Amino acid sequence: MKNKLIKINKIMFLFLFVFFTLSFNKVELTKDRISVMYNKLETTSGKPNYDVFQKAMNGYLKLNKKNYFGERNLLTIIDFGISSNKKRLWVIDLDNQKVICNTLVAHGRNSGDEYAQQFSNIPESYKSSLGFYVTGSTYYGKHGLSLYLDGKESGFNDKARDRTIVMHGANYVSNDFIKQYGRLGRSYGCPALSMAEYQEVINLVANKTCLFIYSPNNEYLTKSKLINESI
Repeated sequence: MKNKLIKINKIMFLFLFVFFTLSFNKVELTKDRISVMYNKLETTSGKPNYDVFQKAMNGYLKLNKKNYFGERNLLTIIDFGISSNKKRLWVIDLDNQKVICNTLVAHGRNSGDEYAQQFSNIPESYKSSLGFYVTGSTYYGKHGLSLYLDGKESGFNDKARDRTIVMHGANYVSNDFIKQYGRLGRSYGCPALSMAEYQEVINLVANKTCLFIYSPNNEYLTKSKLINESI
């Protein structure tokens, strides 16, 4: 009986060892794959920070497994850790490993001045919301062509539709505005784009592509399942 228990324990140990080894290797392979992709990205205007890209890909791959996206493998990254005076939105064509757009984007008026530092999922907070979104359909509203956004992270951005957080164009998103006021203008929480580019960007990313809005915000970094749990 004793020998039988020892044998069973050995088998269980071997099983657990193999399981955790394979799980570890899977994570490492994924990190290597993301690193290679990042290094191969073609760009004429720069690319997001690697750490931000890695987090964006981590969430993208998880959502992609759940079939949230359409046929176009596009990843849009907004880095609100960067000054609003800088181009901090990138649209990346994952199939061709190329940055196809890099432009200015505004944050919410109550998130901060030049830098976005406060975030909310609460209606009428006039703050930006962090996390992963799936783009919806386009429509014409008070800002002209606009794009619905569906937040996929409970507690962080899942009230985007209720808050009417959409992508749209705005006159306060321009280099001229920055020169006059020292910073970009601000929205009611929407990722607003320049009037010169908003239609092109919206039509490009509409209809089930991935949007990731990032900031080095401690609450989001510690609680987001999409960036923290293994793929």
